[in-house]
Amino acid sequence: MPLHLIKLCVGCDSVQDLKDWIKEQFAKKKKSGEKGERFHRTRMVPKRADELTDGGSLYWVIRGELLCRERILDIRPFVDKDGIGRCRVVLDGKVKLVQPRPYRPFQGWRYLPDKDAPRDLDHAAPGARNMPEDMRRELRELGLL
Repeated sequence: MPLHLIKLCVGCDSVQDLKDWIKEQFAKKKKSGEKGERFHRTRMVPKRADELTDGGSLYWVIRGELLCRERILDIRPFVDKDGIGRCRVVLDGKVKLVQPRPYRPFQGWRYLPDKDAPRDLDHAAPGARNMPEDMRRELRELGLL
C-alpha cells in the first residue's frame, strides 16, 4: 500500500501559482540544457522511501488547505556543497486536484497513510476541477464541496 507525504507549498497562493511555477522551472531547465526533471529539495531523507515510491504522492497544502498532489517517482539523498545531507523528492510534475481539506501549518513534511489521503477531486466531485479555485474554496467553507 502506498504512503504519501504532506508539505506546505510556501510562496504559492493557489494551485495555479504552483502549476505556473512548475512550468517556469521546466522551461528554465530546457533552456539551460538540464534534464527536465521536477523535484522538491528537503533537508530530511524519508526513512520509508520504498513505500513512498510505490505509488505515493506529495500532497500540497496551499493557504491552509490540502488542495493537490504530485506523484512521487523517486527519493534521492545527496550531500550539498556545504557537506550537509539533503534529499530530492522526484515528482512527475503533473498537479492533480484533490478533495480540499483544511490543514494547519507545520514544519517539514508529514507522512500520510493511503487510507487517510483525500480522493482526487474528479472522483469526489465530478466537474469541480472546472470551477475557479476561489469558488471551490468558498463551496468547501460552506460545506457544499
